[in-house]
Amino acid sequence: MKNLKKHGFPPFKIAAIHGGPGAGGEMNPLAHKLAATGHGVLEPLQTAASLMGQVEELRDVLEKKADLPVTLIGFSWGAWLSFIFAANHSGYVKKLILVGSGPFKSEDARKIQEIRLNRLDKEDRAMFESAVKVLNDPELQDKSSAFARFGAIFSKADVYEPIPCEPEKIDYQFDIFKNVFNDGAKLRMSGELLKMGEKIECPVVAIHGDYDPHPARGVVKPLSGILADFKFFLLEKCGHKPWIEKYAKDKFFQILENELL
Repeated sequence: MKNLKKHGFPPFKIAAIHGGPGAGGEMNPLAHKLAATGHGVLEPLQTAASLMGQVEELRDVLEKKADLPVTLIGFSWGAWLSFIFAANHSGYVKKLILVGSGPFKSEDARKIQEIRLNRLDKEDRAMFESAVKVLNDPELQDKSSAFARFGAIFSKADVYEPIPCEPEKIDYQFDIFKNVFNDGAKLRMSGELLKMGEKIECPVVAIHGDYDPHPARGVVKPLSGILADFKFFLLEKCGHKPWIEKYAKDKFFQILENELL
C-alpha cells in the first residue's frame, strides 16, 4: 500500500498516526524506535483531503494490514484523528495513546500561535510572515513548499532541548492540511469533538510536554471529565515531540513501553 510504511515484523498491533494534517512521515523515528524493541508498527500516511475521508482511509489500512484490535499512538493532529477514529470504530482499537494533542476546546487554543511567535527570533519571524503571505495568496496553486517552511519554523518554537538527529523526511501537503484541519476546527468549536469521547470504550492515555505550546490543560481537563478510563502524563523539560527531547526522551519511551504491555 502506497499510504503505509511497516516497521518491524508481524503481528502489527501498533499504528503510529502522524500529525499535520498533511505532514506524512514525521512518526517514522518513533515507529522505528518501537520496532527496534520488538514491536510490529504500522505507519499509515493519511492522503485523504477530508477528516472523515482520513478516518475511513485509516480503517481500510487497519482492516487490511493490522492485527486487530490495535493500539493507536496519535501525535498532534494524529491524536485528534485517533480519538475520532476510536469513537467511530471502537472494535478496532485496544488502547489510545495521545501524544502532544491539540486542545479539545477552542478557548484553550487561542494563545498557541502567540506562544510560538514569542519564541522566535526576528529572522524566523520574518520567514514566518513570508510563508503566511504565500499560504494566503489565492493566485498561487502550489503552496506545499511554503507550508514546509511554516512547519520548519514552528518546529523551532516547539522544542525545549532537542537531541542532534537527522531531519525527518516529511511530505508536506498544504491542501490536505487546509481542508482537514478546518474540518477538525469546526468539530472542536461546536463541541462535537469532545463529545465523541462518550463513544470511546478503550483506555486512553495522554502524554504531554510541559513546554509544548499546545496547553496541557486543554487536554487533561476536558478528557478527564468525559472518558471512563483516562491517564495523563506530563513530561518536564519537554516540547511538542517527546521523542526528540534530550531530557524527556527516555521517560517518554519508558511510559510508552509500559502502556504497550
